[in-house]
Amino acid sequence: MVARSGRLLQCHLPGPRYQWALSAKIITLELPGTGNDQLVAWEGTLIVTPHSAAGAPDLGAITRAASREAGGVPAELLADYLSAVLDAASTGRRLTSAELAGYGRSGERAAESGVALRGLVDLFLSATWRLWRELPDAGGSVALRAAGLAVLRAADDAVAAAAEGFEWAHLSLARREEAERLEFFDDLLSGRGGLPDLMARGERLGLRLAGPHQVVLGGYAPGAGLARPLGLEIDRLVGDAAAPSPSLTVTRGGRVVVMTGVTDGGEAGRIAVALAGILRGGNPARAQGEQQPWRVAVGRPYPGPSGVLRSYDEASDALDVAQRLGLPEPVVDAADLLVYQVLLRDRAAITDLVGELLMPLAGARGGAGPLLATLEAYYACGGVAAQAARRLHLSVRAVTYRLARIRDLTGSDPGDPAQALALQVAVIGARLLDWPAAPLEAG
Repeated sequence: MVARSGRLLQCHLPGPRYQWALSAKIITLELPGTGNDQLVAWEGTLIVTPHSAAGAPDLGAITRAASREAGGVPAELLADYLSAVLDAASTGRRLTSAELAGYGRSGERAAESGVALRGLVDLFLSATWRLWRELPDAGGSVALRAAGLAVLRAADDAVAAAAEGFEWAHLSLARREEAERLEFFDDLLSGRGGLPDLMARGERLGLRLAGPHQVVLGGYAPGAGLARPLGLEIDRLVGDAAAPSPSLTVTRGGRVVVMTGVTDGGEAGRIAVALAGILRGGNPARAQGEQQPWRVAVGRPYPGPSGVLRSYDEASDALDVAQRLGLPEPVVDAADLLVYQVLLRDRAAITDLVGELLMPLAGARGGAGPLLATLEAYYACGGVAAQAARRLHLSVRAVTYRLARIRDLTGSDPGDPAQALALQVAVIGARLLDWPAAPLEAG
């Protein structure tokens, strides 16, 4: 084709259909021929868009271009999308359920192969606008709008189906990974699988079990539930807190269990703070002055797979002790509660002490509960009756009366330093044994 001064002078075209713009006019020609194209523009702009011999867009070229634009996302994830959209544009039909299911499977394959959701969506949308640019003339504004509506509707349906498949596969992968982590942690605590197997599985999960590790536990008090789900962000938040040390997070027995390597010594503390924030977000509503329904406990660091079990047991015991004693601190360290764990190790001895010193309180009017609470407040306030009265919202006279009743019933004076130690240990033991709510076990 030769153009001069806006006039078409000569045109040599092969079989395929061509469209060009010359001097702001659109000219469409479809002429037979087989020679090479000769295109010369003189005083004008020439735009050439090739199409297939049948007048249909080159779907293969569009697919490859869309894949490149999406950053190399595999072109086969589009499946038959372009041909389906092309048919929808000409007929106005919706995509079929079988076609949508196929795009859903494309989303699953994308997730399993590590393709980002953004890249998958970019692939479909890039292919859509490229196809729209090369659609044949719709034959009028009404037909053009109908074709555009059909294309956009098909793109919306297909992208939604692909994204749903992607999310389903991503969730399925996350569940399989969670199951693998939980199985590994259960085997670690039970000693199943043997040391070499545990070490190798730990390596695959990013853990070097030969070094020191700590366990951090978080959970809710009995009867307290989640006001809203904790969310999948827990792995990210815990991982950020543990960095640069590796960490492993699982849910076991209704508790969040985090195992972390020890590099700078501050990992467990940072994880405890992050975990406390997560649990607080899961159940934020509580009345003024009411004790938080959740707690976090930190075990001490120990090396090797057996060290993980030891740290886990310490954290679990610390969590139970803090709950039984009603400690005000939401985050407790097992190292700070060793004295209480010593008491629990000889359960028979502490049971005998509680039974010997405090059982007579059960004969008081109203039971042992009010008198036990008075003793606990009295010792928590350093043996000052006035402070204990304020803590219990009672008068000083009421507190001194109760202390006198305790002396009469037990034969031990709470204010006598020689007798106070045994009474205080017995009060702590009663809390640990949940007495008088639970009966004492027979010796």
